[in-house]
Amino acid sequence: MTDNQHKNDNNTVERQLINRGCRLDEPYNTGQHVLSCGRCKLSQFDWLKDYENQEITGNVCLAEVRFKNDRKDYFSYPEDLELEVGELVAVETAIGHDIGIVTLLGDIVKRQLKRKKYRTPINELKKIYRRARPNDVEKWLAAIKLEDSTLARTRTIAENLGLEMKLNDVEYQGDKTKAIFYYTADGRVDFRELIKKLAEEFHIRIEMRQIGVRQESAKLGGIGSCGRELCCASWICDFQSVTTGVARVQQLSPNPQKLAGQCGKLKCCLNFEYEAYVEALKAFSDPNIVLHFESGDAVHQKNDVFKGIMWYSYTTDKSNIMAVPVDKVKDIIAMNKKGQKPKKLEDFAVTQEAHTNTNEGYGEADLKKMSD
Repeated sequence: MTDNQHKNDNNTVERQLINRGCRLDEPYNTGQHVLSCGRCKLSQFDWLKDYENQEITGNVCLAEVRFKNDRKDYFSYPEDLELEVGELVAVETAIGHDIGIVTLLGDIVKRQLKRKKYRTPINELKKIYRRARPNDVEKWLAAIKLEDSTLARTRTIAENLGLEMKLNDVEYQGDKTKAIFYYTADGRVDFRELIKKLAEEFHIRIEMRQIGVRQESAKLGGIGSCGRELCCASWICDFQSVTTGVARVQQLSPNPQKLAGQCGKLKCCLNFEYEAYVEALKAFSDPNIVLHFESGDAVHQKNDVFKGIMWYSYTTDKSNIMAVPVDKVKDIIAMNKKGQKPKKLEDFAVTQEAHTNTNEGYGEADLKKMSD
């Protein structure tokens, strides 16, 4: 083998390992660090790493282990194993073993279990058998190389069977005896015939796992309308429900083309500032209150949360809206409660503009189709 061929083989291995959020540093020897962290959405910062008074639960130690994409799990291991973050380990599965990357160790793992409401008792967690041996790593790398071709072939088989499902990803188990097939579908799918054909084709155990469209985007990745990598593919691990009320509170135009992410659902980032808007709007007056003037009644049109302004227009001329500071709106409401009517809305307005329709033909029903 020439030096160029050897270099190309190493580059191939590195590209494959990037799928697991890591890359190979040096030839692997038992007990040696073999990985350096690459760019991975599930990378963690252990803020308890240098804290000396960590709790010890008997002779059982806990570890968080990362597998492909957004999959993590928690395991126990004996204290004499002395693992370190970044090592490859062989872990227990229902059948056989898998290979994963240690991401967290120590007391912070128990805090993760509590945060994620992990219900399995510590003494019933699956176990880490050992550090991955060289033959374990070789078999693991061979399994990773099969994932792309397996996915392509499986899509062809599913299409031939007429199944209404979209296959997103394939994850081989480290011992090359089992594979998890991730798919999305609008309804229930009878894939019994598919499993039979896949088992005959690849001679492995098959697990079909249905995921949502948000999880699909997280696995596939992409660039958002903001020009940055999708949040779900870079750092979001817990998907929160996004409803039409979130967009309504932020007074965003109900335009699906602007509010929908690449998954077709409302953008997760709509939740980021929602609580700040809710808190800020507590200082605003009730928008349902009609303001009474000698020149006529005025109704609310919109708010400007950042400037502390509420926009009103006369009921007889809704095309012209006027900006009134929140404190002056409260003064007008207080005068109305006393039976007093100010002369006209223009006396309190700081600016005036022609009202334009920004909904572009879309409405609340369009948003409800995209909400969770």
